Amino acid sequence: IAKEVAKLLEMKAQLGGDEGKHKFVLKTPKGTRDYNPKQMAIRERVFNAIITCFKRHGAEVIDTPVFELKETLTGKYGEDSKLIYDLKDQGGELLSLRYDLTVPFARYLAMNKITNIKRYHIAKVYRRDNPAMTRGRYREFYQCDFDIAGQFDPMIPDAECLKVVHEILSDLQLGDFLIKVNDRRILDGMFAVCGVPDSRFRTICSSVDKLDKVLEPWAAAAAGVTLSLCPSGQLLTVVCENCLEHGNEHGVGLVFPFLWREGTQSTVVTWEDWILCRLRRPARSWQMEGGDGGCSSTGGSASQTSPLSIGIERIFSILEQRVEASEEKIRTTETQVLVASAQKKLLEERLKLISELWDAGIKAEVLYKKNPKLLNQLQYCEDTGIPLVAIVGEQELKDGVVKLRVVATREEVNVRRESLVEEIRMRTSQ
Repeated sequence: IAKEVAKLLEMKAQLGGDEGKHKFVLKTPKGTRDYNPKQMAIRERVFNAIITCFKRHGAEVIDTPVFELKETLTGKYGEDSKLIYDLKDQGGELLSLRYDLTVPFARYLAMNKITNIKRYHIAKVYRRDNPAMTRGRYREFYQCDFDIAGQFDPMIPDAECLKVVHEILSDLQLGDFLIKVNDRRILDGMFAVCGVPDSRFRTICSSVDKLDKVLEPWAAAAAGVTLSLCPSGQLLTVVCENCLEHGNEHGVGLVFPFLWREGTQSTVVTWEDWILCRLRRPARSWQMEGGDGGCSSTGGSASQTSPLSIGIERIFSILEQRVEASEEKIRTTETQVLVASAQKKLLEERLKLISELWDAGIKAEVLYKKNPKLLNQLQYCEDTGIPLVAIVGEQELKDGVVKLRVVATREEVNVRRESLVEEIRMRTSQ
């Protein structure tokens, strides 16, 4: 190797210096980032919590291509269509990277003529947007979608979506959180209770978003109900007992029993920025368009979707900051035991033992040295958080045992070779 390096350096000297040449800079593209093993361990923890919840509610998983035909995505996002990444012509097809998981899901339903499905989809999406990395806003990021598509009685699927949100955020222990319920019928119920004339509903809706301006008396009253009653939870009582009587035929009141019960501390309120999850209402409906497998958003009798999308990157940012602040030690592997040796010339015995453990489903490691020092092997376990060390020695081989060491307490016990797998499972399960 040294000779080859010397040859390359000699060739470089003959070609001249680097003056005036463009220097290659190693960096990630704008709006993207790498994730180290510690960060990935946190992300996996989040994904596992979300997937476990989705499966608990009976959702199936699907996947779609990372790019779609450009015509499938064009026009589906309004002004945001300019944020779609277009790809060069490949094989006669104009393609674009997916902007979200919703339109690909709609295309999937229409193309396969699916009328009923409860599915989740966790995958990366791409937006040619101005990134804000410190706020978890990227050009490449994950979306976690949960959708119930089909013909159902009003709001029952929506109620379950709210329950899913509550379970996930509670499981992740993010602290106090708000869940945004975005349904015009709830607001209409508030206006009705406050005496707003039906003819003014649409006008007042736009006014509620401008609380810093002068509102008409009934709009101010409606906004006052929203703002003053939310902190105490009385809003829910007002909505359930009074407001929703104007929209009960739509089943809007069903969303609240899932979230507001004795012992639940989260408040349901329409808010703006600090949103981790959102229900997109009114739900879209999708149907076949012609015979080409395209899809369109309609208001007809096609399958309705009750969609839920989780802003996963913001959750990651919160958890990463918490881990850094607490200096919590994050394990980046799930290794249960390190197979070590106490003397030299035992590499073959180490490899034989670790093969037995792997075959039994035990997560095990071995250092890639012929004759590693025992102290170095023990230190590796300390550094990586491996809880157990299975030590092979000359005497242990004669006695048909393995010395099992608990790293945290330094306790050592001799275990019969045939009982080692069961002992490791028992100790790591604790």
